[in-house]
Amino acid sequence: MTFEEKLEQYAELAVKVGVNIQEGQYLLVNTTTDTLDFTRIVVKKAYEAGAGRVQVNLTDPTITRSFYEHGAEEEFSKFPKWTVAQRHELIERKGALLWIDAEDPDLLAGIPSSRISAQEKASGTALVRYRKAIMKDEIAWSIIAVPSKKWAAKVFPDLPETEQMPALWEAIFKTVRIGEGEAVSNWQQHIETLQDRATQLNKMSLSKLHYKAPGTDLTIELPEKHLWISGSSNTPEGTTFIANMPTEEVFTLPAKYGVNGVVTSTKPLAYQGNIIDQFSLKFEKGKIVEARAEVGNDLLQELITQDEGSSFLGEVALVPHQSPISQSGILYYNTLFDENASNHLAIGEAYPTCFEGGQELEEGQLEALGINVSITHVDFMIGSAEMDIDGILPDGTVQPIFRKGNWAF
Repeated sequence: MTFEEKLEQYAELAVKVGVNIQEGQYLLVNTTTDTLDFTRIVVKKAYEAGAGRVQVNLTDPTITRSFYEHGAEEEFSKFPKWTVAQRHELIERKGALLWIDAEDPDLLAGIPSSRISAQEKASGTALVRYRKAIMKDEIAWSIIAVPSKKWAAKVFPDLPETEQMPALWEAIFKTVRIGEGEAVSNWQQHIETLQDRATQLNKMSLSKLHYKAPGTDLTIELPEKHLWISGSSNTPEGTTFIANMPTEEVFTLPAKYGVNGVVTSTKPLAYQGNIIDQFSLKFEKGKIVEARAEVGNDLLQELITQDEGSSFLGEVALVPHQSPISQSGILYYNTLFDENASNHLAIGEAYPTCFEGGQELEEGQLEALGINVSITHVDFMIGSAEMDIDGILPDGTVQPIFRKGNWAF
């Protein structure tokens, strides 16, 4: 396939499999000026697939950086009402959301963490209705990525500048199964494999997971009605979509107060245009009671104090070390990719879809059941070739889940 053919197939995959656009449906695309050429192809493919209207929100990295450098201090605790109104209309119209990511991992390096945290908290609070719709799969949504020059330079610093963008494009194509035959068919087979794994875990009815690895000794209790799910989701209208492309994980939620022990990160976390790296978290009765990072410690402290729920976990995800992204040996400095190379956890909000009947429950009901609620949800990577995970059944029987970083059953 030529590069242009791969672009066409990628755009079609995002539209037809990622958000699975429906006839007459409203599509909102959030992206940056770095992706403009590819975004034009996506918009064309969306209309060809029957979209009623496609709205594109473009941000520009330089303009974003200027706001954080020069914006009035009081503005960081505010969030535009017109953005909130647009997201609410998206939900009301049962539209679909596509996020095309090209973020520079160092975009906000050097910006005071208090500014970043204040804006994150303001947006999280203002967009609570939108966030709940995403977490409950009320609308179809998907995240994909395309290279930007600064991101490509971060991933491939040893390559000549002229080769960095092509290298990242090819790496991304490989992760989303472009260029290996018919992409839509490849994805259907891949999702079936992940769903089979989720089904096996659900049949076990595990009560706990025990993680052991260098720097990690962590026990996570699982709610009695927890559900393991894969990357495939369904809206209330029955539309199937893939939230993350690529995806290699099966995941569930923890019991909010049932996490104890210490966990150590194994990959850098790209968060809000900064890098948090070489960090460890200590949990007692579910809460983070100690947190230390060699890189980005101030931002880590801001992250885990966004609200009450940001000091608890909301997601438990299993990804084998032998996953294709891990085996590539590429560090992407982008969670969409790095989380699919490693077992990971998420700080903050839990997905109600991972609890039997959870989509029908209100926030207070979820909290009463020990399911974490927060204005944030941030994944961080903990897996390695040295990680063992045991599943513990209600009767105390131990079931090996991972050995040396890979599935044990």
